[in-house]
Amino acid sequence: MATIYNFNPGPAVLPKSVLDRAQKEFQNYPGLGYSIMEASHRGKQVVQIFAETEKKLLSLMGLGDQYRALFLQGGATMQFIQIPMNFLGAGKKADYIDTGMWTSKAIKEGKRYGGVNVLFSGKDANYTALPDLKKLAYSPDAAYTWMCSNNTIFGTQYRELPDVKNPLISDMSSDILSKRLDFGRFGIIFAGAQKNLGPSGVTLVVIRKDLLDRCNPELPELLSYKGQAENDSMVNTPPVFGVYLMGLMLDWIAGEAGGLAAVEKRNEQKAGLLYGAIDGSQGFYKCPVVAKDRSLMNIVFTLPDEDKTALFVKEAEAAGFVNLKGHRSVGGIRASIYNAMPVEGCEKLAAFMAAFAKR
Repeated sequence: MATIYNFNPGPAVLPKSVLDRAQKEFQNYPGLGYSIMEASHRGKQVVQIFAETEKKLLSLMGLGDQYRALFLQGGATMQFIQIPMNFLGAGKKADYIDTGMWTSKAIKEGKRYGGVNVLFSGKDANYTALPDLKKLAYSPDAAYTWMCSNNTIFGTQYRELPDVKNPLISDMSSDILSKRLDFGRFGIIFAGAQKNLGPSGVTLVVIRKDLLDRCNPELPELLSYKGQAENDSMVNTPPVFGVYLMGLMLDWIAGEAGGLAAVEKRNEQKAGLLYGAIDGSQGFYKCPVVAKDRSLMNIVFTLPDEDKTALFVKEAEAAGFVNLKGHRSVGGIRASIYNAMPVEGCEKLAAFMAAFAKR
């Protein structure tokens, strides 16, 4: 069978070794005698998986016991609603930095629960550049500052963080654990698991413990971060299999992948191969993103016309490079190269791109 390189933006490629281990343990989880899919979330094996996954995650992030990791449902999009529900209202407002579709949606939802101050919007420039964070007029009394660290659709990624006194909140769905970062500068980090952390169905929320006491006390436990933390993410039946797979992914990052420093180096190498193919094509391929803001996770580019774009997608798929079509809102091509995409996949795609452009 020919090798397939899956550049899907999410759900995304998973490491073969992780899939192999999950397959091996699928029908008989060690010490259980049956599948983890069939296990009670109140049983000791599942409780242990949740505790160990939280510990592994915080360790990789370099965070201590001042943080909690919650394993929730509803997707990262649910956090667009849940965060303002917990921290806005009663005359409070928050700062938002609009750098793409997901921040735009978050702003819309935030306005339902309190004041929203949009510090910057890249909409008029089609989100092809990020702001100079040092020049933004942050609100000193904001309940939080909201950002999205990597924008999957438009292919931008921050290289620095805002210097704010209020809690910094980041949607890291598409670049969490893809590089080294001072995670201790955040009040809340959230991410859908389906890009770098495992399968769809789990939403990770990492929250600084002191913020739990600021949560709206009128919320039901299911929607309250404090309620979820007090119940160890088990207010209702959690996505057990997804958290189990996240644990395997964290083992892979810390072990086989070599840790965050090695992961970061590989991601830079992979992105460099594809941006090199774009920039070296004498204008046949064009990346619309300002060079300093280019994403290491989602490489977006265009071809001279729609016919060539369609032909590129068709021939790429025949050659084993699948799911390269750009998001429906922007078109073009998008190669998503999350942690589990091997360097070989980017080397071969870059070679295909060069041959296609020459032909």
